[in-house]
Amino acid sequence: MDVLQILSNTLAQILQPATLGYVLAAIGLSMHFGFTGLLNMGVAGFMAIGAYGFAISIDTFGVPWPLAALIGIIASIIFALILGIPTLRLRGDYLAIVTIAAAEVLRLLFLTSAWREVTGSSDGLSGFQRGFRESNPLPPGKYGFGPWTYSSDQWWVIIIGLILIAIAVTLVWLAMRSPWGRVIRGIREDEDAVRSLGKNVFSFKMQALVIGGVIIAAGGIVTAMGTNVNPNVYVTSQTFYVWTALLLGGAATIFGPVLGAVLFWVVRALLSNLLPALSKIGWLPFLDAQQSQMLVFVLVGVALMLLVVFRPQGILGSKKELTFVR
Repeated sequence: MDVLQILSNTLAQILQPATLGYVLAAIGLSMHFGFTGLLNMGVAGFMAIGAYGFAISIDTFGVPWPLAALIGIIASIIFALILGIPTLRLRGDYLAIVTIAAAEVLRLLFLTSAWREVTGSSDGLSGFQRGFRESNPLPPGKYGFGPWTYSSDQWWVIIIGLILIAIAVTLVWLAMRSPWGRVIRGIREDEDAVRSLGKNVFSFKMQALVIGGVIIAAGGIVTAMGTNVNPNVYVTSQTFYVWTALLLGGAATIFGPVLGAVLFWVVRALLSNLLPALSKIGWLPFLDAQQSQMLVFVLVGVALMLLVVFRPQGILGSKKELTFVR
């Protein structure tokens, strides 16, 4: 078992496009759940709409990648409005059921063969990043040190992702320090009390849903910049992963989603490399390499349950910020 190789593969995940995409998704979900109290279980749907809006705009219509990213953002706003107008008057579990169903309907629409020429159906879309890579200002080659050595194309995605994360964190920080943010927190605590003060609770919820949805969609766009787009990626388990990352770092915090997403991907990468290696050398004799990969998902699920039971506020969170721990 090559311990150094396992550690190198694990640490390399910190700056991978998937990790950066999950960071953005966790920040957007924090806006929905942590600050507003919306039980959005359709995170995968927002990521899919951002990724497919970006990919289809380039692959089918040949628009430049910055405009394609903007189209993905606009598509997420439209999706948030369509989802929010009939559902935001629902509370708690009912909203969760509707959002998870909406995300699954959206995935099936991308999966259907009727629009294969546009969405790629089960094959997804690939090769649409050509224009994005051609705009890369970095000279060809590999840069970095140790496990963080990437090609210039990979660094280009990483730079865009880090810039978007910085913008998202700053936006959420400023929003939560504003009067608007105080209203949002009030809705999370007691929306009836906020309504009694003359505030339009539905309007504020819709605004939070749109802002969080845009940030989540940006995560899908960053992920699409680094890899192909496939409907089988945007499944319900992806939503659960983002929830795990959010709860790990702290739902009602500014930097908790960033820390949680990075830790989640580091731990998942470590287990994905370590468990097959242990199985190969006979330390897990009851599992083969493929079964040990499935054990990773089991351990993630167990970790999520333990996290909710014993530390629901997360690493950086505070219990007084979360109503569900009262």
